Amino acid sequence: MINPESIVVIGGSNDIKKPGGKMVKNLKDGGFKGAIYVVNPKEKQVQGFKCYSSVDDLPDIDLAILAIPAKYCVETATILTNKKNTKAFIVISAGFSEAGEEGKKTEQELVNVITQANASLIGPNCIGVINKNYKGVFTSPIPRYNSKGCDLISGSGATAVFIIEAGIRLGVTFANVFSVGNGAQTTVEDVLEYLDETFNPKTDSHIKLLYLETIKNPKKLLKHAFSLIKKGAKIAAIKAGSTAQGSRAASSHTGAIANSDLIVRALFKKAGIVYCSSREELLSVASIFNYKELKGKNIAIITHAGGSAVMLADELAKGGLQIPLLEGVEADELKEYLNPGSSVQNPIDFLATGTAEQLGIIIDYCEHKFDNIDAMIVVFGSPGLFDVENVYNVLSVKLDICKKPIYPVLPSVINASREITSFLEKGNINFPDEVVLGKALAQVYKTKKPVPHNIELPEIDTITIRNIIKEAPEGYLDPKKTAFLLDAAGIKRVKEIYESDKEKLLSQIENKNFPLVMKVVGLLHKSDSNGVILNITSMKEAAKSFDKLMKLNGAKAVMAQPMVHGLELFIGVKKESGFNHVILCGLGGVFVEILKDVSAGLSPLSKQEAYAMISELRGYQLLLGARGKEGVSVEKYVDRILRVSALVEAAPEIVEMDINPLIGSSKDVVAVDSRIKICKE
Repeated sequence: MINPESIVVIGGSNDIKKPGGKMVKNLKDGGFKGAIYVVNPKEKQVQGFKCYSSVDDLPDIDLAILAIPAKYCVETATILTNKKNTKAFIVISAGFSEAGEEGKKTEQELVNVITQANASLIGPNCIGVINKNYKGVFTSPIPRYNSKGCDLISGSGATAVFIIEAGIRLGVTFANVFSVGNGAQTTVEDVLEYLDETFNPKTDSHIKLLYLETIKNPKKLLKHAFSLIKKGAKIAAIKAGSTAQGSRAASSHTGAIANSDLIVRALFKKAGIVYCSSREELLSVASIFNYKELKGKNIAIITHAGGSAVMLADELAKGGLQIPLLEGVEADELKEYLNPGSSVQNPIDFLATGTAEQLGIIIDYCEHKFDNIDAMIVVFGSPGLFDVENVYNVLSVKLDICKKPIYPVLPSVINASREITSFLEKGNINFPDEVVLGKALAQVYKTKKPVPHNIELPEIDTITIRNIIKEAPEGYLDPKKTAFLLDAAGIKRVKEIYESDKEKLLSQIENKNFPLVMKVVGLLHKSDSNGVILNITSMKEAAKSFDKLMKLNGAKAVMAQPMVHGLELFIGVKKESGFNHVILCGLGGVFVEILKDVSAGLSPLSKQEAYAMISELRGYQLLLGARGKEGVSVEKYVDRILRVSALVEAAPEIVEMDINPLIGSSKDVVAVDSRIKICKE
């Protein structure tokens, strides 16, 4: 597949407006050094190559590219594998699993034939493969090969073309392109595995771009993305179809919140993959990867366009980056070099009359004299009144010699098209939209390097946990077994009494300290059904509360426990097929679904990851203590999160879990109410 000595295009033709014809042309024009064959019973010669009327007439072939109707592909692949020793196939034909059940059956037959021959398959329903050896696609444009360019792996052929087209316009270059289509045998994850296992940091691309429509093997994706990033590579990815619409309705708070997008983000975060939501953002991240690494969050905006600077500053600030104020002796010195009316506070606005020389001076000050600057964004367009080539030449030189990264925003794609073309021909990359750059830069900065795999979780009573899970039926555990699981995991909880008999319950709470809280047992969302009564201060109130709760439809029993005071917190768990458990944390109580201020991580979690999850919450300041109110022991909260991670590692049958609320104070974090759902399939 990677370096064939011979290629045949089944269905190739002289009509380059058809996929088979264009495929032959691209192979021919792409400089393939091996033998090219064509099979088409209607042609004698195709684009200068001898054309065979039947596959049976061919010599042995390394790689076969099929551009024929789906119904003929299985028979053709059978002949090639059995008689022609063919070990690689690219099937660009459509009409397989994407077309319905019959196509799905045909696709599986094709996979079986190719796999049984120990051969590899890209596709079907794809555009093909581009690498340094051949250009095996039927589309255009064909990007100029650059070993240090981006490796692109896409589940969609059309999207791969759109990414290439837009990338070329920006100055982004490409190395290998794999369009896996339906991924019937070889998936995006498999290609990433190959790129990982063959990775040579001296010769191979360090930038990997992924477009995923499905994640067929999350653990493989995590393993090889993690490995590549540890070797020095950088990965950005789009996962399409990750909205809440794609997530099934769930009965728990966690199930309602943890849609597929949040789960994918947790996977990417664990691996160190930069999450992108669009092709535009993916290419902006790829462009950022091509420049020097951003090592801090303080950005200088250098511009002659005030409006662009404001929009950029807003986007950077929203993403957690900073635009520090520039003042003092150095700032005053810099202002002396600029035209009257210029501002150096940051954004540095040197007006529409600013010159190339002034731009160079500003960059030098940011590079050498402003220690609180980590990177620069230069926004410089043209109103069409003068030539900006000198400005772009200065910028190109500074990109090479400065140690701090500089990101050029050259928005005048018409007025300065010639100058931008010259800038790109020097090997530079342009960011035509400052807001897209700001968003992408924030995503890159907050995507941390993956944590080591040797994670140490707290010690828990695994034997007891396994015994409880083994004996429990599927579905939600009863409250007592849930409590036993929390105890075995070392998760501190408020002790409670469960009774369906009022007299028994009252006899047990006589010695309890008031005030109490009483909750109905049997309903999924107690608060929504008025199934929680707080601040019960006497036995008489307890008796009335019991009667009221047991009248609720679906009530099975009543739970009573002492009231505890503090900040309501939340820990949840969601298990999706193929993924490790996703653990969520955030503010608890009724606000967990209203505010949706949650952070997620993929189990097993390290202590570093748990602290990061908590610090990402919008309500983090509440945990630290705000407006004179007592804060929460973050250390204890981290411990509870790690113990939940240890619990689900010991009991993978747990598919949903809510601990909501936990009550956090400066001294402790205690579970108040919990639900656990298990599935043994």
